[in-house]
Amino acid sequence: MRFSIEAWAPEYGMSMETNGKSASETSVDISVEAPPARWAPVTPPATTGAIDTVLFTDGVRRVDARLWIESPGGAARPAMCASFAAGAIRCDGRAEIVAVDVQRGLFCAPNKDAEAVTTRHGCYPVRNAPGDSPEDLALGLQQHMGALEVGLASAESADLVLIDGPLSGRHAVPGAVGYVKTHHVAYLPPAVEGVVGDLAAGQRTPLFMTSSSWSRFSWYLRLPGPSGHPWAGVVRCESSADAEVGRAVALADAVAVTLPRFASAPHKDSRAPQNLYPIAGLERELRRRLGDPALLYRGLRRAALSPP
Repeated sequence: MRFSIEAWAPEYGMSMETNGKSASETSVDISVEAPPARWAPVTPPATTGAIDTVLFTDGVRRVDARLWIESPGGAARPAMCASFAAGAIRCDGRAEIVAVDVQRGLFCAPNKDAEAVTTRHGCYPVRNAPGDSPEDLALGLQQHMGALEVGLASAESADLVLIDGPLSGRHAVPGAVGYVKTHHVAYLPPAVEGVVGDLAAGQRTPLFMTSSSWSRFSWYLRLPGPSGHPWAGVVRCESSADAEVGRAVALADAVAVTLPRFASAPHKDSRAPQNLYPIAGLERELRRRLGDPALLYRGLRRAALSPP
């Protein structure tokens, strides 16, 4: 039996999900840069220079406690108290965190009985979620964190703004490129998907267009790292479809030249090489600023036992 080991630590799952399929509402045009018959790994031209100033943005979230909101009639509806944060780190020869915002919230479906929860260690204002289910509450948290990321990314300027995650909702940010580490969806048809496995470090696939409720250019890029399965070290990048194809191609080449220098090493990061050093460092700082989870949990327990 031949097999390969996923480079990521087991607790992070797999970088490539085997059961992913393109969503039915997503259309894919693989002929944007090259016709299917000419699809092959792309090496950026030797004249392509690395981008001088890169702004990395990221967000983190944590559920501090799950609770039930009780109504005067005795009914109870689920909710959760959560902390979330977003930040940005600028790399221009040195790395500097330039923005951080930490917020909290009581996430629940619209509920007239919901009130802000105040503790000794933080206040959780009411924030609406789409519904009562755990998935809806998590979506509400994700949406608020995403909005916080958009605000920070829009307030800072750089030659390249690398968004950790899909570009959805942030495609209007100047210089923004979405950076997707985990592959849940198979966008490419079998006729060209093998090109991904043929990529060498620093090479990318031709651009393709994906369209659902919005459109974006996408491409796959392999980062330098240990060899393994065909998708080892591969990330997907997204840029706005508002740009001309020629500009999008030039951006993809510049990104392919720029990102490998930030790729992490396995002995330093459990999600190497995809978890870039600036993103990993920013994520650690954001999680630290969320506060001590045990302390916040005790504060919420006390608030529940001693309502105003």
